[in-house]
Amino acid sequence: MRVTVAGAGIVGLSCAYRLAEAGHDVTVVAAAPPRESTSAVAGGVVYPPGDRLDERIVRWTAASLAVFRGHDTPGVRFRRGRVLLAAAEPDPQWLPAVDDATRDGDRVEFTTAVVDTPVYLEWLLARVGALGVRVEYRSLTSLRGLGADVVVNAAGLGAGALAGDATMVPVGGQVVHVTDPGLSEFVVDETGPGVTYVIPHGGHVVCGGTEEPGRGDTDPNPAVTADILRRCRELEPRLADAEVLRSLVGLRPFRREVRLERVGDVVHCYGHGGAGITLAWGCAADVTELVTA
Repeated sequence: MRVTVAGAGIVGLSCAYRLAEAGHDVTVVAAAPPRESTSAVAGGVVYPPGDRLDERIVRWTAASLAVFRGHDTPGVRFRRGRVLLAAAEPDPQWLPAVDDATRDGDRVEFTTAVVDTPVYLEWLLARVGALGVRVEYRSLTSLRGLGADVVVNAAGLGAGALAGDATMVPVGGQVVHVTDPGLSEFVVDETGPGVTYVIPHGGHVVCGGTEEPGRGDTDPNPAVTADILRRCRELEPRLADAEVLRSLVGLRPFRREVRLERVGDVVHCYGHGGAGITLAWGCAADVTELVTA
């Protein structure tokens, strides 16, 4: 079957991989290479943040972690870390999806995949190419006329417009990369009005972050950079002398609920927000079932 996947971020490429593996003739069409996608800005800790959870998200997370465990891939390390919660907050619903989880008061510790997304995306792009997937870089204004039997709409923030779905909104997220002083664990603080996180990748640490609904630009704000550094250095004092490498902004494709369904000859798979890296492989398995059905 001829399948066109709209989107070359982590979700689109994972779908293309699974579809090609299943024997379909796959083409990926995207406005820009993976290294320019929102996925490339992600912090990369695999667990579903926030409270937008349902049974599918826990299942998709577990499925993605199983893939990361089974692949010896560049950019992926399994690390232990902790998420800080309010003391009276109940255990997160996602806890069964991660490894060796324990809770002690206001902290949940567990082991999960930590993904250096630019490195991993380049590996994944090469892998889909090795499976015979063609990749074309051009803007799409419609899901029609693509010469495919089935189209997978996994175009991230652009997926809403392609589907005529006004419920999709950009949520800006700014991060700061600093040199890694030798951190071995990640830490995410969910107790504040926003989320602060420190995610080590060996060569650098991703410090974040912000959640800015409706943001439309990707220009880093120096004042926000300074605030992120302050919060992250309070959370992890060993970053006090870390050199600032760069600031980046991504526009998360947010929807109140991930849309994953088939409508005629289109399979929609979008609205992952900041959890694309966490949900991609689980979603890709469901997409492949829907295409084949």
